[in-house]
Amino acid sequence: MKKLLLLLFVGFSMSCSNNDVVVTFDDEKSNAIKGHFQNYLNNDMDGLKELWSPDIDVYLNSKQPISLDEFVGLLEAQHAGFDPILMTFGEEGGEDLGVWVQTITYPAMGEYPSNTITQSWFDWNATGKVSGKTIVLPAHIGFKWGEDGKIIEEYHNYDTQEMMAELALSQEME
Repeated sequence: MKKLLLLLFVGFSMSCSNNDVVVTFDDEKSNAIKGHFQNYLNNDMDGLKELWSPDIDVYLNSKQPISLDEFVGLLEAQHAGFDPILMTFGEEGGEDLGVWVQTITYPAMGEYPSNTITQSWFDWNATGKVSGKTIVLPAHIGFKWGEDGKIIEEYHNYDTQEMMAELALSQEME
């Protein structure tokens, strides 16, 4: 009877496995994203482009992607309208580049190939150059990796209302 219960327990435990989903935090892709964010903070667009596939689809709170050129223009506008820009995670006043990053690899399922996604969570902190107002936006960005090790899709999820208002104010002052 004990052997039967043990066998049932082991069988049940194995059926509840993660189906080969792998989550990592200090791997090559997670670290590449941390470097990618550092390039963003340094306003290094060429450094950012090193990780992007030329055919990347960037989704900014939308199901409709924008082009890489449009996206780079928006990042440049952020640096033109804000200084400093910081990324923090955790308690208020957390360390610069205190970003939570994890990479998840999902197994192939039926018609869907294996996928690797790196996800990040942080607060985007920036002070408007015109208004002097500091805004803090909680943000989540997901990065889908292609087989060549480049980012093929990028998903940005955050409320841009305050950011866009400051950028509009900056454009009015030009």
